[in-house]
Amino acid sequence: MTNTDYTAFFQDLMSGKAFDMPAANDVFGTMTAYQAKMNRIALETAEKNAELSYGWMKETLTKMEAFTDSKQDPSELAKTSADVLSSAMRSAPEHVAKFAEVAKQAQTDTVELVMEAGKDLQGEAVAAAKKASAKATKAAKAA
Repeated sequence: MTNTDYTAFFQDLMSGKAFDMPAANDVFGTMTAYQAKMNRIALETAEKNAELSYGWMKETLTKMEAFTDSKQDPSELAKTSADVLSSAMRSAPEHVAKFAEVAKQAQTDTVELVMEAGKDLQGEAVAAAKKASAKATKAAKAA
């Protein structure tokens, strides 16, 4: 078994001879910027969902106040229960539609961001390839 010394390889790598550090830093910066935008979309979506959930719960609790009055007749309690349930069932599709709208907006924002990132990264890749090609051509001519 042979011992391979990778010291020279890693020194070249870290000194930038084998790796284009400015390009890597540019890609890293671009990716972190897109990650921050993606995090913003997720956070805004979560906030909107929390607001919708709170509103729906508050509306439900307001409807439940009908049960705070004393009912002397069982039919009154049955009517109150039916009214509260009917009202909740009528409002449910509206609330679900609001959640669907938030999800749709988050999906649209995410797709737009991914498309933008793809275009930017493609441009960076083309620029890096041109730079590498130019370096290779220059090295070949010098040799």
